[in-house]
Amino acid sequence: MVEHSRIPVIETGVGNCHIFVDGSADMESAIAIILNAKTQRPGVCNACEKLLVHADIADVFLPQVCAALAQAGVEIRGDAATRARFSAAQPASDADWYEEYLSLIIGIKMVADIDEAIAHISQYSSAHSDAILTASYANAQQFVAEVDSAAVYVNASTRFTDGEEFGLGAEMGISTQKLHARGPMGLTALTSTKFVVFGDGQVRG
Repeated sequence: MVEHSRIPVIETGVGNCHIFVDGSADMESAIAIILNAKTQRPGVCNACEKLLVHADIADVFLPQVCAALAQAGVEIRGDAATRARFSAAQPASDADWYEEYLSLIIGIKMVADIDEAIAHISQYSSAHSDAILTASYANAQQFVAEVDSAAVYVNASTRFTDGEEFGLGAEMGISTQKLHARGPMGLTALTSTKFVVFGDGQVRG
């Protein structure tokens, strides 16, 4: 329908959602957030599909988070840096970085810094929901400003992207487009406005 329509169409988006764990992140909190985002309901569009980990904490954090995910039944597909720190991880292919798994699978990659994380998200994200876990206000602000997704989170699970959670009532879908609805859509996103004015001779001065 999107390919052949002659009128604008709202397309409910694919959710290739990322979480970036910054070097300053609280690791215990980060693991809890990641487990929630990946395992609470793995078959939904706001589940975390990719995990990016800052190189400064990779030696400590990657073995811990991978072990926690594996214990929860998650298959890990990692880059070389991830596999070097968690031997049970499977190799991630180029196609994995684009994939919305909708199951207990996650792709994990080590990145040098926030700029590499944002560049990776810009290339591979579906612009649905992406998150940074950090104690740095400056990095949080940079992430929010530069990640062009319908929902961007700081220190929270991507699982909150939902019409009911956002106070919109019944959800009609989640749009990753920009015109005219973006993010979770309630009934108001599918309606238009008509202004009716009754007067008795008013004129504009």
